[in-house]
Amino acid sequence: MAKTTKKPSTYLYPAPVILVTCGVEKPNIITLAWVGTVCSDPPMVSIAVRQERHSHQLIEETGQFVVNIPGEELLKATDYCGQVSGREVDKFTATGLTPEPASEVKPPLIAECHVNMECLVRQKLELGVHDLFLGEVVAVHIDEKVLEESGRRVDYSRARPFVLTFGEYRGLGDALGNYGFSVKG
Repeated sequence: MAKTTKKPSTYLYPAPVILVTCGVEKPNIITLAWVGTVCSDPPMVSIAVRQERHSHQLIEETGQFVVNIPGEELLKATDYCGQVSGREVDKFTATGLTPEPASEVKPPLIAECHVNMECLVRQKLELGVHDLFLGEVVAVHIDEKVLEESGRRVDYSRARPFVLTFGEYRGLGDALGNYGFSVKG
């Protein structure tokens, strides 16, 4: 297999697309794709935010944020929230998204998102142009309509989250197998 060598860059793809809410007096929404799960006990996630972003300041001030996972029906609003600054625009009003009180943190949930994870910042790592915020998940809210019949897990065919790959949004497509299928008889 022939390969081309490129200069160092972020070629890890695809990346889940989320909406992060932050701030209290004038809550803001930022679209992020540089996110991930980093620990299961305690449950923790990471979000990478450029220092010059309005949301960066809001997260630093409160030490709190909410990860909101949008479905494909929120694609336009999600893209919009990544294109304009909350310094000038109230993104809730502009997109018609609904702020909903959180149970453990001050920033609101986005009611239209199927999954919301309330987070407390446990650490900030200065990396370069981005800072990585490690957030402990202190509460999770899941729309019952996207749960599997057992009620234990999210049915992704119902939730329809999407990813970003090299500037293009994509759906998840078909399931390819279950975890551990290669060793289960």
